Amino acid sequence: MALDHKHLLIRAEVNNCPMRDNLGYVLEWMQSLITKIDMKLMQGPNISYVDQEGNRGITCMALIETSHIVLHIWDEQKPGLFQLDVYSCKPFDLNIVIKHLKDSYDVTKLQYKFLDRKTDLIMIEEN
Repeated sequence: MALDHKHLLIRAEVNNCPMRDNLGYVLEWMQSLITKIDMKLMQGPNISYVDQEGNRGITCMALIETSHIVLHIWDEQKPGLFQLDVYSCKPFDLNIVIKHLKDSYDVTKLQYKFLDRKTDLIMIEEN
């Protein structure tokens, strides 16, 4: 069986950014995402709140059987900023991830890059 190496990077600005008191909601959101993209949870999700001025926000990560999912949220700025990283050696539908994000949060701007890390990387040959 050949492995895929799909890596989705999302940057989203949201109006209803979760704060420190919404950690449970973010955990449920991550668990729901894992189910929706048909991944098997191996560990987590784990979540923490960083209370450092200029860097306040939530980090949530989960180890899946085929790699990882990590979400960073910065809640000090308006709109809030999400950075989501989904990497898997098993195929998944990026549209499901984007829809799950848009259905859960008031997304005002969304940018993404979907890489095939088997073919999209640039090789630097050294002599």
